[in-house]
Amino acid sequence: MSTRTLQRIIPSIPVSDGAGVRLRRSLGQHPAQRLDPFLMLDEFSSDNPDDYIAGFPPHPHRGFETVTYMLAGHFLHEDHLGHQGHLRGGGAQWMTAGRGIIHSEMPQQESGRVHGFQFWLNLPAKEKMKPAAYRDIQPEEIPTATVNGAEVRVVAGTLQSGEVNVPGPIQGLSTAPLFLDVRLPAGGRFTQALPAGHTAFVYPYAGDLRIGPAADARPLPARQAGVLSAGETVEIAADGAAGFLLLAARPLGEPVVQYGPFVMNTREEIEQAIADYQSGQLTQ
Repeated sequence: MSTRTLQRIIPSIPVSDGAGVRLRRSLGQHPAQRLDPFLMLDEFSSDNPDDYIAGFPPHPHRGFETVTYMLAGHFLHEDHLGHQGHLRGGGAQWMTAGRGIIHSEMPQQESGRVHGFQFWLNLPAKEKMKPAAYRDIQPEEIPTATVNGAEVRVVAGTLQSGEVNVPGPIQGLSTAPLFLDVRLPAGGRFTQALPAGHTAFVYPYAGDLRIGPAADARPLPARQAGVLSAGETVEIAADGAAGFLLLAARPLGEPVVQYGPFVMNTREEIEQAIADYQSGQLTQ
């Protein structure tokens, strides 16, 4: 069984999005920083309400999925379908924009800690115009397992580490995503089986990591996305306590044309999305 290595690092950079939310973006800074089928990864983390209080007022999407995962804080999701989702620490939302959705994500607190992530996951061409959908995943719906001292929360896909096999609430999607939140104790080591052909990366949000077999491990500093090579398993270690996201998915191998919140396969489809939004037809 081949072990994946750290192929390259994508540093996160400070950006502002929504109505002025300050965050750090690694994947998605520009087209060359995408990682098929992942389009973007943002981390928002602050104790200062000025960094997040303006939130993300109503805005459109088409052609992909957005996944938001909260470690701390409270945001409210609302969309044109009438869904309301309360994103609290330990919870997640999985939203499929499909043909079109208009939604908002607004903070429900005036002070305190906010810490979370959002990534964009592309949809294959045949699914880009399917009906929009939304799932609110409460903290208690996300299983937690302990593997050799590591605490692992399984949001999507299945934890496969040694004899431990734990499925998460999100299953059966065409890109077969894996989404794990792993907390390592000082000196801890974690292994996970990965499909050989799937794209995979690691994002440490607390502490530094070492990626790969012990003898050849490469360092991955905190708050940088580490793109993994091909292989059937990954080994991740930390000298001090650490927390990280491990994400993997089946690549689509299709053209990507993006214009802001619209991600399609051709320029003509983007122009149609813009026209549909301007005419009020995006969600119909």
